Amino acid sequence: MKEIKFTDISGIKLGHMQDVEAGTGCSVVICENGATAGVDVRGGSPATRETDLLNPVNMINQIHAVVLSGGSAFGLDSCSGVMKYLEENNIGFDVKVTKVPIVCGACLFDLVVGKHDVRPNLEMGYEACENANNIDCPNGNVGAGCGAAVGKYNGISNAMKGGLGTYAVQVGELQVGAIVAVNCLGDVVDPDENTKIIAGMIDNESNTFIDTEKSMVNNYYDKTNLFSGNTTIGIVVTNAKFDKSEITKIASMTHNGFGRTMRPAHSIYDGDTIFSLSTGEVEADLSVVGLLSARVMERAVINAVKSAESAYGLKSYKEVHNK
Repeated sequence: MKEIKFTDISGIKLGHMQDVEAGTGCSVVICENGATAGVDVRGGSPATRETDLLNPVNMINQIHAVVLSGGSAFGLDSCSGVMKYLEENNIGFDVKVTKVPIVCGACLFDLVVGKHDVRPNLEMGYEACENANNIDCPNGNVGAGCGAAVGKYNGISNAMKGGLGTYAVQVGELQVGAIVAVNCLGDVVDPDENTKIIAGMIDNESNTFIDTEKSMVNNYYDKTNLFSGNTTIGIVVTNAKFDKSEITKIASMTHNGFGRTMRPAHSIYDGDTIFSLSTGEVEADLSVVGLLSARVMERAVINAVKSAESAYGLKSYKEVHNK
């Protein structure tokens, strides 16, 4: 098994666009020839688009893009720009008079960072598609991760900078990769470092971590609405061949990567969502691809916070750990 770039996976293109001053952005994975897709929404506060059509009982078998965006529900507007770009390039479901691009998406909450009244829109989604050249595969303060933050249980003042992360592997002809925008309520822990907290709720004076789960348990009686200001959203892609039911199971198994790296994951205040894509080129066992999907998502989450730069008054992993 060898590590590859996420953009090395055949059948996809990846593009980003962000407004650094405003602290928001979007990322798009384009499948020009279509991909079989699934989704698993586990968080209690999702902002999503076209997830129902991924239900195996529904007609559409292939989609053409998935968008990850900041801007809370406002950011779903970026999907319209992706649709515009794909239609102009003759990509979509053929309805005779035109081709209708099938575009799924999910958004995270970054309105408390930067400018709350600037969100990913049609223009930003279109530009993300124009940037999908697969030359670069950046991580950190890019695309949907531009305004991401982690460790927000006590509010943004004790939070740290989240970000966008990717990770991919190849075994023989099989390719599996993940992209994720990490914006969780809780802390991020590294399973390869004895699950120690590497980013999350922090005491800014001492640069020590305040364990989010312990804080929540100690305040079990506090039912304050945390305004759903979180959500981690991601996509796992494989060149293996699966039908809609199978690739939906892959999305479900991939959530193990969230559970291993974020504490807590899937809270009522997060809209944690994972899309799964199959470009259908290689025969592979579902369980093997599922375990690899969880693993690459796990490492993508870690890469997201380790690659982030301090911004918007939020300390980064690099600053706290003096990397």
